[in-house]
Amino acid sequence: MTSELITTRTGAAPTRPPGNLLSRRNPTIKLALLFIVSLVLMFIFDPITPLVLYLLALGAIAATARIPVKAFVLAHIPFLAFALGLLIVNALSRPGDVLWQAGALRVTTEGLLVGAALALRTLVIGVLSIGFVLSTDGVALMTSLHQHARLGSRLTYAVLAGYRMLEDLPREWQTIRHAHAVRVPLRANGKPPRSLRQYGRAAFALLVLSIRKGERMAQSLESRGLGLTPRSTWRRIPLTRTDWAMAAAVLTVLGVVVGLSALLGVLRGYQVLG
Repeated sequence: MTSELITTRTGAAPTRPPGNLLSRRNPTIKLALLFIVSLVLMFIFDPITPLVLYLLALGAIAATARIPVKAFVLAHIPFLAFALGLLIVNALSRPGDVLWQAGALRVTTEGLLVGAALALRTLVIGVLSIGFVLSTDGVALMTSLHQHARLGSRLTYAVLAGYRMLEDLPREWQTIRHAHAVRVPLRANGKPPRSLRQYGRAAFALLVLSIRKGERMAQSLESRGLGLTPRSTWRRIPLTRTDWAMAAAVLTVLGVVVGLSALLGVLRGYQVLG
């Protein structure tokens, strides 16, 4: 039995060729690059290096992913909020030379620099994560991890089944809400009531429905030999020279930016925390 057969029987859509340049790249390579860049950023504590990386990543994703501007901006909001929190907390709490003070509040130069570095680091990881999520199909990702990263078939097919269930949740929620609206008395304006009790009833019904659906899906996967090996893949996710070229380009740019920062004396590491 192939992974595509299991994917189809669990309800997930078959893998289709995506429409933009970044979407056509191998999901495993993109995930590995995201991990490597995030790992390198953990050891950088100056604001200049992550700022340059952020601008480069922003331009590259905007050019290759063709994400709608509104979706791109909205996806940035959680990362911007977290980055602002890091900046404020470090600027107000970290000891050092006082840059500004008003009563009990004081902003230090060291705190501002470290906070800005952490905030920009968050934005770099955020923009890369946005590009990865919005350009990667979930089914293609799991199939690629199973094929290229040797992820176990039991975990792969279980995650695919859970992914399909998550995709169905909004539709199931609307169905439950419509069913409840038929039975409850309407308000004076002719619309169904909207209260915490009604939402709680709908949430409980969705929970019960999801549990039952999960049990049926688990039984279906077990009856089809979930976890048995060896297995083949019907529609394989290609790993081409273009994917390796993209990986080489990203790692080269990362190395050049970090190397230039070190050469110019801008790069700072964990020593700034002391």
